[in-house]
Formats: sequence, C-alpha cells, structure tokens
Amino acid sequence: MTTAIVAFVVGVICLAAGYFARKSFGEAKIRSAEEEARRIIAEAEKDAEAKRREALLESKEEVHRMRTEAERDIRDRRNELQQIERRLIQREEALEKKFESIQAREEKLNQATRNLEREKERVDELVRKQKSELERIAGLTAEQAKEFLLKQAENEVKHEMAVLIKEAETKAREEADRRAKQIISLAVQRCAADHVAESTVSVVNLPNDEMKGRIIGREGRNIRTLETLTGIDLIIDDTPEAVILSGFDPIRREIARIALERLVADGRIHPARIEEMVDKAQKEVEAAIREEGEQATFDTGVHGLHPELIKLLGRLKFRTSYGQNVLKHSIEVAHLAGIMAAELGADVRVAKRAGLLHDIGKAVDHEVEGTHIEIGRSLLAKYKESREVIHAMECHHGDYEPTTIEAVLVTAADSISAARPGARRETLETYIRRLEKLEAIANSYDGVEKSYAIQAGREIRIMVKPDRVDDAEAAKLARDITKRIESELEYPGQIKVTVIRETRAVEYAK
Repeated sequence: MTTAIVAFVVGVICLAAGYFARKSFGEAKIRSAEEEARRIIAEAEKDAEAKRREALLESKEEVHRMRTEAERDIRDRRNELQQIERRLIQREEALEKKFESIQAREEKLNQATRNLEREKERVDELVRKQKSELERIAGLTAEQAKEFLLKQAENEVKHEMAVLIKEAETKAREEADRRAKQIISLAVQRCAADHVAESTVSVVNLPNDEMKGRIIGREGRNIRTLETLTGIDLIIDDTPEAVILSGFDPIRREIARIALERLVADGRIHPARIEEMVDKAQKEVEAAIREEGEQATFDTGVHGLHPELIKLLGRLKFRTSYGQNVLKHSIEVAHLAGIMAAELGADVRVAKRAGLLHDIGKAVDHEVEGTHIEIGRSLLAKYKESREVIHAMECHHGDYEPTTIEAVLVTAADSISAARPGARRETLETYIRRLEKLEAIANSYDGVEKSYAIQAGREIRIMVKPDRVDDAEAAKLARDITKRIESELEYPGQIKVTVIRETRAVEYAK
C-alpha cells in the first residue's frame, strides 16, 4: 500500500516536472522566435532604409543630370541666339552702308538735276537774248527767230549729250576692264597648281643586264607575249640596266610598266606568269583610275557624279595636251571657274562642275570618233548632267555661243589654265615654226609693212602702210588675221593681234 502511494507521488512529481520542463522549453523557443522576428524586422528596416537612401541618391543624380542637360541646352540656345544676333547686326550694318550709298547716289542725282536745271536756265536766257538781238538786228519774225534758235540749241544739246555718252562709255569700259583683270588675277593667285609633263615612253630600271635576256626569253617568246598582252613596244638596246616602253596609250604603258617591274622583282618570267602579272597590273591601274577620279571630285567639291564619269575623270590622269596633264588642268579650271563665279555672284556649283567636266571627252577621244566637245556632250547627256553644265562645257572652245555667265567663266578659266607659265610645253622647232607661221600670215595681207611676234608668240604687232590702209580697214584687217590664225594654227591660250597705223607729217625748215 505504501509502495503504491510512493509510486503515485513519484508519478505526480514526474508529471509536474515534465510539465514545467515543457513549459520552460516552449517559452524559450517562443522567446527565440520573437528575437529572430525582431532581428528580421530590423534587417528589413535597414534594407528599406538603404534602398530609400539609394533611391534618393539616384533621384538626386538624375535631377543633377537633367539640370546639367538643361543648362547645356540653355547655353547652346544662348550661343545660337548670340550668333543670330551677330548676323542680324552684320546685316543691319550692311543695310546701313547700302542706305548710305543710296543716299550718296541720290545726292549725286539731285546735284546732277540741279546742274541740268541751271544749264537749262542758262540756255533759256541765252535763247531769249539771241531772240531779242536777232529781232533787233535782222528784223526776223518771231517764228523764224524761234526756229533758228531751237535748231542751234538742239545742236548744242546733241553735242553735249554725245560728249557725255562717250565719256560714260569710256569710263564704263575702263571700269569693266579693271574689274575683269582684278577678278582674273584674284582667281589665278588663289589657285596655284603644279604642272606635270608626260611623254610617250617609260623607262624600267633593271638590276643587271642579264635580266634583258630573261625578258626576251627563248626565241623571244617572253617579249612577244608582253607586247601582245599590253599593246606596248619594248625597246631593249644598249642602254645599261634599262628597258624602254614605247606607246601612245599612257594607260597601256602604265600597265606594261607595272607588270614588267613586278616580273623583274619576282624573277620568274614566262608566258603564264606574264599573263598573270599583266592581269593584276590592269586591275591595279583600273583601281587607281577610280581613286584618281574620286580624289578629283573631292578636291573640287563636286559631288553626285555618275560612277562612269568618275572613272572617265580618272583616265584623264594618263592624258596630256601640249604636255599638260588633263586631269590637273580640269581640276584647276574647276577651281578658277568657281572662284570667279563666287566673285561675280554666279552659280558656283555649275561653274565648278562644268570646269571639272569640260575636257571629259578627251578620256575616250582615241576610241570614239569626233571632237572632244561632241564626245563630251554625248557623255554628259548620257549620264544625266544638267543642261547648264552641258552648255558651259560645249562653249569652252568657242564652238557654240555662250548664253550663260558660267559658260563664259569656264572658257576664261580654261584659257587661264592653258596660258599659265609652265603649264604647256612645245619643242623649240615647233615654237619657231609657230612664230614664223604667225608672221607669215600677217605679212600675206595687202598693206602690211612689217609684223613682229612678241610675248613668246602670244601677241603679234602689225605695222600697216597708212596711205593704203585707213582706220576702218585696220580694224577689219585685225579681225581677218585673227580668224585665219584660229583656223590655221594650233596654240595654247590666246594670241593678241594688234594692228598699228601711224601717220607722220614731216617738213624741213630751210
């Protein structure tokens, strides 16, 4: 019985101990969970605070960036407004100068009007005096005196008008000559170009004379292959370590030169290798032609040309006229025409474009029949160039009458470029023959006493017999000689023809 009671008491104690142990463990777990929750909440608050600060910082940076952009835009607009204001001030100053000029002209016109009025009053007073004097002396009727005086006054006015008109014409002609010389000299000074003379032969240097035999090949097969593929004659003579390439087509000569130089450098010279090198050289020259055409358009600022026209421009690098490189000449003409057009207020774009393309027909004139003017017209029309450019191109040798100022400027620019010292060359024999022919043409006309070709053949002065050639015939003689020179001679630039008629009166005092 006692044992059961003890067992019961022990059981009750164990249950109580287990209950309290479980209760304390649960409370500890709850406290741990609460602490973890508080820690998580604290970390979340810290993360939220960090993100809030980060968002605030980003918003401040965005505001600063937007403010910077706004300030930059305001500064740009302010600069633009300042530029516009400066342009407006310049225009206002220009308008003020024009207004002052107009006022000065108006004052001159008013002064001229007042002078005319005074002159009219003087004439009226003179007429009245003459009328009264004639009526007193001659006893003429009023109508007769009036008619006489009117006729006399009319003659005086006509004479004065003729004098004024002649003075105005002389002044206008002198001013036009001065202005034209000024514009041309300005264009020549602003456009300085190099001048290069080409020939019909090219020389390829060899490392040694043994290479000549390898170029000729067995039974001459190598040299025949090279000449057949390029169309150029190879001259292998006693010139040490050199081979001469001869041909009138400069493009084919350039292809042959490049191919031969590469063959010599490579050392393997046989027909198959020659064919390969010629093909590569041809492609290289074609690429160079295209690059030269593109460079010419870039240098002159002429854009929008048809690709075929650009290739034809590049071909002009290998074309010469009187020893002058045609591509360089065309670029120079474009610059000169553009400068003069800008000075005169003409269309600079048309002048430059026509100047660059004015000799485009020379690129294919050995392949197509006709003058380079007609060939050029066909090419420009084919590749859709404007009528203004075609007209300016076709007039530059006087074959067509120019109707636009750009056409006249291209003609002038072409003459300036051709007449520039050192631009063109000719042999001494050709030069002497031209001078002799020039004097012979002048001496062949009746009434010519002497003639002298001066200024290196750019001017001829002709002395005529005054008893056989009067002033009117002298002017006609100058025109006739000019036309004959144009039809019979070939010359760069222009030739000035001056006919001098002198009358001398000689007496002796005895």
